[in-house]
Amino acid sequence: MKKFKVLPVVAAGVLAISLTACGTSKTDNSSSAAPSASANTGGSTTEKKENITITFQNIYPDPTDPKNGMLKKIVNDYQSKNPNIKIELDSLNTDQQKLKLKTQAASKEVPDITVVNPAAQMKPFVDAGLFAPLNDMLDQNGLKATFQEGLLNWYTFNNNVYALPDGNNIGVVYYNKDLFKQAGIADVPKTFEEMIQDVKTLKAKGIQPMAIGEKDTWTGSFLFMNILLRTNGGPGFLQAVVDGKKTFNDPAFTDAVGSLEDLIQAGAFQEGVTSFDYNAGENLFKTGKAAMYYMGSWATGGIETSSVNGKVGVFKFPTVKGKGNPDEFMLAPGSAFAVSANSKHLKETKDFLNYFMTNFPKEAFAVKGAVGLGQKVDGDFKAAGYSDMAMDVLNLFKAVKGGDIAFDNTMNPGTAQGHLTSIQNLFVAKKDPAEVAKEHQAAYDANNKK
Repeated sequence: MKKFKVLPVVAAGVLAISLTACGTSKTDNSSSAAPSASANTGGSTTEKKENITITFQNIYPDPTDPKNGMLKKIVNDYQSKNPNIKIELDSLNTDQQKLKLKTQAASKEVPDITVVNPAAQMKPFVDAGLFAPLNDMLDQNGLKATFQEGLLNWYTFNNNVYALPDGNNIGVVYYNKDLFKQAGIADVPKTFEEMIQDVKTLKAKGIQPMAIGEKDTWTGSFLFMNILLRTNGGPGFLQAVVDGKKTFNDPAFTDAVGSLEDLIQAGAFQEGVTSFDYNAGENLFKTGKAAMYYMGSWATGGIETSSVNGKVGVFKFPTVKGKGNPDEFMLAPGSAFAVSANSKHLKETKDFLNYFMTNFPKEAFAVKGAVGLGQKVDGDFKAAGYSDMAMDVLNLFKAVKGGDIAFDNTMNPGTAQGHLTSIQNLFVAKKDPAEVAKEHQAAYDANNKK
């Protein structure tokens, strides 16, 4: 496997990285279209063709997410041009999709197209021979050139690209300006300690300070990792663990655990937080029921089309205990579309995915969903009516000086699951940071035996 490096973030308006945030679970069997002879035109010939069904597993189930409608439009456009092909959508939220794919992979029944996260999360599927290389498809119609430079490295093993990303994002804090004003908070926090004080001020005014959907465990991990990025004084903590230079007992890690607990204990999050999935947590913010929301920049489109549009600002995650650089972000190379090596209709599936990804930037731009895409976007965001908030997020991309990627994109699945469970438990009950460190070290040792 190729070694992965944190990639520099590109200029505003074109970068995005998605840990894959998704919505309420449901299977959408509405059909949409797929390819036939010519993927980039969707053209069909007059000859009679075999009727084909392609299953498209995706993580866009939330009808309030612009990408949900965009998905269906591209699929339906393709299907209308290729009437012999039906695209069956299996739309799930992120955690549910991950669990379902594991079950499908165990029985070697991976859908024709599925979703996978980069680097360490992909490796077991690639090693098992479950995904088809996509190099040939990328070389058609200039598709490879549409992706930001270096982004496909996260999905490349032994010189083969096995998945195409939907985004390339950064972690940011969204905030409701009206709720800040109601609480008498004049400025966004520049330090984590100020953020905790703002949480207490909001709470005292009867305003829910922050929202999160911690039923989907990656959400709390994503927040925690940004804290660790600060307490470590910069990126690379997990790589140092892998290299044997640090352990989870390091003060940078225990300080991060303690800081997350300080935020939780200050009353930052809603009651019953572990019963809210990603969509439910985000909807608290999108309906004006929470003042702050930490998430990847992929959330911009959904917020922009919600009832709080025009009231929302964005700021960089602050320093923690005087440590860290706010211009270092959590980087999220996007969830990505992979093709089953065992697809009964491999050519047609690749043709459809080619069509889908070729049209993805244009259609995402049209529905105000192009902030944080992994492909280059041809368009003037401001002229197209993107909000001031969206423009602020795009400007943050210009400030990026590096960062870290998610825990579960760095560590093997066994270690990652131990981490996700351990962090989720902190949202239920306070625990000694040293014990949390021991849990992590035990999970790492158990899953990295030499």
